[in-house]
Amino acid sequence: MNKFIKSVAIAATLTLTAGISSNAAANQLDDLLKQVKADRVSVAKLDKQREQEFLSARADKQALLSKAQADLTAENARNKRLTKQFADNETMLTTKEAELEAAKGDLGEMFGVVRRASGNAYGRIATSIVSSQYPGREAVLDKLANAKEIPVLSELEELWFAMQTEMTESGKIVSFESEVTQLDGSKGSAQVTRVGSFNLISEQGYLNYNDSAGQIQPLGKQPDSAILGEVSPFLANSSGYSPLYLDPSKGQILNLETQKATYEERYHQGGTVGYVITAVLAFGFLIALERMIFLGAVGAKIKSQLKNTSQPNENNPLGRMLKVYYDNKGIDAESLELKLDEAILRETPKIERGINIIKILAAIAPLLGLLGTVVGMIGTFQSITLYGTGDPKIMAGDISMALVTTAQGLIAALPLILVHSIVAGRGKSIFHILDEQSAGIVASIAEKEKQ
Repeated sequence: MNKFIKSVAIAATLTLTAGISSNAAANQLDDLLKQVKADRVSVAKLDKQREQEFLSARADKQALLSKAQADLTAENARNKRLTKQFADNETMLTTKEAELEAAKGDLGEMFGVVRRASGNAYGRIATSIVSSQYPGREAVLDKLANAKEIPVLSELEELWFAMQTEMTESGKIVSFESEVTQLDGSKGSAQVTRVGSFNLISEQGYLNYNDSAGQIQPLGKQPDSAILGEVSPFLANSSGYSPLYLDPSKGQILNLETQKATYEERYHQGGTVGYVITAVLAFGFLIALERMIFLGAVGAKIKSQLKNTSQPNENNPLGRMLKVYYDNKGIDAESLELKLDEAILRETPKIERGINIIKILAAIAPLLGLLGTVVGMIGTFQSITLYGTGDPKIMAGDISMALVTTAQGLIAALPLILVHSIVAGRGKSIFHILDEQSAGIVASIAEKEKQ
């Protein structure tokens, strides 16, 4: 019974809950329906507005299309008109050119001559050093060389003046103030002397005219002192004649001169072998200098001793030898000769010290030069193996070493041989005096024994 009552109560509760839920859902669906209807009206209005805008834009696009088609028609008509006008102008131009050629007559030949002359003169004058003093002369020549119409009288006169100026100035030596651009880019004013159409010189030496930049510049390296030494006397001379080296190639020979290696550069091309040869030469000279000073002093003392042989001085070889004689007057000639020879032999190492070393160094120097030659040729063949023979500059360094070291070896050997001969000669002269005095003493003793 209780279970039935509970079941009825639960069923009643569920029915009541379902009824309440059904009423709430119905209210929500009504609201949703109202919202959908409202949105439908808004969307319809929006679609209507978009349709009106599209129709309006379509009308505008149609108007633009009509205008573009009208413009195209107008441009086509204009194109036909201009094409016809261009063809008519071409025909007229051909006719006028024929009329011009007929009207020119002999002037056409003159026009060709003027153009050729202007072109040739432009090449000479634009690169001439005279243009450093008179710039801008090539402008009228360039205009005449590229002109397509007959030149007027004033232009012909300018051509005449330009050529006449070049010929006249090429025979003058003129000094003028000009701007000189230094090698570091700085500019300064200097007194420049132009020697005809050959050279520009100043206190700095020879100058170069850069026609492409229109600047006067000093050479990257001045030529040899023999050439450069003539510049200052030439500038100082105000009258008469003065020697000066000229460059008829307008600077090309001078530029080649500046590329020649100096003696210092050639010396360093010898590399390590060259430095060793120099050390050998210096060492040989030092020994020779010491020997010449020593032997000179010994020779002077011997000459002084020769003036007074009765009083031997032990500060020289002759005095020491005479002392041996005076200390052994009582012995026989043979024994005295042996003692004198012994005294001379004691002096020999002091006199001959270092002389043979000079001779050895004189023999070593050319052998070192030959070694440098071999090393240089090995480097040359290695360069050929790696890089081929396309660029001789690659091999130039090794070839220079091969040749320079040979020359250095010979240059070192020749003076060493000379000083060796001088030093050996002085030593022999001292030994000659000692032998002469020794022989004289022995001979005098022998004569006394015979008596």
